[in-house]
Amino acid sequence: MAIEAEVHSSLLSLLRLGKNQALGIATNWQHHLTMGRLVARALRLERSALIQTALKSDRLQVPYRLSYLTPALLWKSAVILVVTESIQEQILQVEIPYLQAWLKTDKEIVVGFPSTALSKTCFPNPDFSGLLLVSPQSWLAAQLEPLAQFPTGIPTLIDGADRLQTWIDEALTVAIHPKDWSTLMQQYPESGELIRDVRVALTKAVFSHPPNPYESYLVTEAEQAGLRHLIDSLGLGDISGSVWQKFALPTTQPVVWAKIERSLGLFSLFSIPVTIADRLAPIWNRQPVVLVGGAVELDPQAPIYRSQLGLGELTCLKFSRDRQTELIELYIPKRFPLPNTPQYQTALIQQISLLLKVCWQKDTLAVIIIGDSPLKTQVAAFLASEFGSQVQLEKVSPSWAGILVSGWKFWQQEQDRLPPPHLMIIATLPIPSVESPLVAGRVAHYKHQRQDWFRLYLLPAALRELQRAIAPVRERQGVVALLDSRVNYRSYGQDVLAALSPYNRINYPDRSWFT
Repeated sequence: MAIEAEVHSSLLSLLRLGKNQALGIATNWQHHLTMGRLVARALRLERSALIQTALKSDRLQVPYRLSYLTPALLWKSAVILVVTESIQEQILQVEIPYLQAWLKTDKEIVVGFPSTALSKTCFPNPDFSGLLLVSPQSWLAAQLEPLAQFPTGIPTLIDGADRLQTWIDEALTVAIHPKDWSTLMQQYPESGELIRDVRVALTKAVFSHPPNPYESYLVTEAEQAGLRHLIDSLGLGDISGSVWQKFALPTTQPVVWAKIERSLGLFSLFSIPVTIADRLAPIWNRQPVVLVGGAVELDPQAPIYRSQLGLGELTCLKFSRDRQTELIELYIPKRFPLPNTPQYQTALIQQISLLLKVCWQKDTLAVIIIGDSPLKTQVAAFLASEFGSQVQLEKVSPSWAGILVSGWKFWQQEQDRLPPPHLMIIATLPIPSVESPLVAGRVAHYKHQRQDWFRLYLLPAALRELQRAIAPVRERQGVVALLDSRVNYRSYGQDVLAALSPYNRINYPDRSWFT
């Protein structure tokens, strides 16, 4: 029996049982059979695939995992599953034991173990035919080495495609911290004057910039010249494995920036390739890869996403959201001030206060996301004067219910630890700020290439962030209030609305509607 037929038959029998109340495994997702067959086909034909499930990929209870775990357990050869450590724990404790018993398989399950020498996950042994679970960070660290630490040709499932670019950026970022300068002085005392001069010159350059919310600044080519001279003079580029060598490795137009600590007079340097496709393309060619994520792009073929990550030809599938179970109530007010106008702050505070009074219930979680740090603090202070200790500014506990005022980054990190909110108020769209040096460097690259930097870079990133942020609200079929009127007046507003679909839309607060 072909693997596709075996997976279809096994999943169909499992789904007929309905929901397993004892283990809390939901089997009522309508796309199990389609996704299971596609993953099985990818394993058999060794053809890569990209699957957008429309479900949030890193919450513990996600029904679609049965669809890729079933073919992975039935496949007779080795499979690598790349998934975060928190999800590994869930899979090992719940899904895999349940499926192993149901499928009557005894496939060996191994959790990736780091090599003490390389601090990376290594493959168990050449004859391994089980399922290897590894974290995204460990898998990338091994794959980005000149000599990859995994055998070629092993089918690899990556759950979290919508976060993959963030993980890759973290893996490719090289940092020089203050302690690295001190170590360098100790190793090369005879070059102490040169090292001090370069460090002083860089300090003066980066501290001359006016403050910004990130306290991070691009380092120009002219400012990098002294650093390059230091690396070449001391031969630091020849020291294998050192941060100086990694910093000196030639890359295509790297983005270099400094993050400063003004009170201490210290700074750290960071470098990352301005584009990552060239670094990643060889990885995808080593083995078939199935990428699974909630939502990476509006277009089912994901051309922008694939271009950014260096993905070649692969099978693409995008599932639609279930209107009956994932519908949200979407409130976008009429004639609201634009975010860059003087009237916006006052109108925002008044609107947030009104929405909380109309529809927030004290036993539920309300989340207010504000990207601007000073405005976030001001809104939190105002709401605390009205609602008291029920308001918290980026401080929560797993079972907490109240009013959380948060930035985008904090919500991204903590949303999986919290109950799904009944109400989410979004001040402005999460369009990456060009005040961030990494964003500024990449925007400059698109401009240099005469490409549409907004449509090809900023907008896709914003839509991914937006869909990830509101995913927990869909679990409650709650309310999302978007107080950014650019949705009404800019050409990209239709893309934003498409990313928020399915929804019921209204443009005025209505107590019965919110209830």
